[in-house]
Amino acid sequence: MRYYPVNLDINGRQCLVVGAGRVGARKVDTLVQCGAVVTVVSPEVSPAVTQLAAKKVIALKRRPYRSSDVEGMFLIIGATDDETLNRQISSDAERRNQLCNIADRPEICNFILPAIVRRGDFVMAISTAGKSPAFAKHIRKRLETQFGPEYGILLDLMGAIRNKLLAEAHEPEVHKPLFEQLIDGGLLALVKDQNIARIDQLLSKVLGPGYLYRQLMPSNPQPQE
Repeated sequence: MRYYPVNLDINGRQCLVVGAGRVGARKVDTLVQCGAVVTVVSPEVSPAVTQLAAKKVIALKRRPYRSSDVEGMFLIIGATDDETLNRQISSDAERRNQLCNIADRPEICNFILPAIVRRGDFVMAISTAGKSPAFAKHIRKRLETQFGPEYGILLDLMGAIRNKLLAEAHEPEVHKPLFEQLIDGGLLALVKDQNIARIDQLLSKVLGPGYLYRQLMPSNPQPQE
């Protein structure tokens, strides 16, 4: 199987999770983090999912799954240990051409979920095409030790610089060499070391006056002098 890699925008979209145990809770958490409107259907519910429902973060239906539950859903995840039910969920979604993932059952999914390393908006996805989730998890753990929070902060900084350049009517095609100079100039290491003085020096050297870390990133944790 050759999978087509894609990042989905599910912000504000209706998503269904069937099953609310340990696995289902993880799926729900990820969907909520990405802004989905989540409905959970399950007669038995973990404390984590119960808490989200109590806070009205998700909609919870404490009952067995019905085929009608998939109506109007953009994306469906089956997270039960009932093989017959999992296949029913997959079949119901397939008939409606809906995106459907059944946890640990790649043969009845039309998409699979990679292992993820997330640092803010910086995301790395590791996939083994469903052949070995354990190996994907192993690689994820290794990458988590190599890529720290500075990657997310750097990405936020780059986005703020880009927005400022666009506001000053810079042509987008001239941005690439500027960003390459910042990266080649060691901006990532400076962010990791929280060296604000040298960050500002590099920004001024490459971009000119008016580009200061504290002005560009007022809501982010501030590096120390």
